[in-house]
Amino acid sequence: MATLKSRNALRLRRHGRIRKRMLGSSQRPRLSVFRSLHHVYAQIIDDATGRTLVAASTREKDIASGLSSRSSIAAAQRVGTTVAQRAKEKGIAAVVFDRGGYKYHGRVKALADAARGAGLEF
Repeated sequence: MATLKSRNALRLRRHGRIRKRMLGSSQRPRLSVFRSLHHVYAQIIDDATGRTLVAASTREKDIASGLSSRSSIAAAQRVGTTVAQRAKEKGIAAVVFDRGGYKYHGRVKALADAARGAGLEF
């Protein structure tokens, strides 16, 4: 009999398969996305050194102010724009997009499109 797996366990398996092929370098770091039921998080990571270079999330007051919900598409767009602006300030122009095992639609797609619109290349 097959065992039932949670959605998160299945997502983590997908994420592991994606991460086997994807590696962020200092020239082209990895833009990692995590979405929970209440918030959206994005961080740019240099996998060569294991350091987070830039991060943004809806838990920050300046990003969440004026939003009706911190888990909406509008919130994801604001996080994408903010992380792209912070990356530009640090001199990061191009990244590798890591969708974190999530489908590329909804909040994940909105964050990616907003980051591209703010000048981040991937």
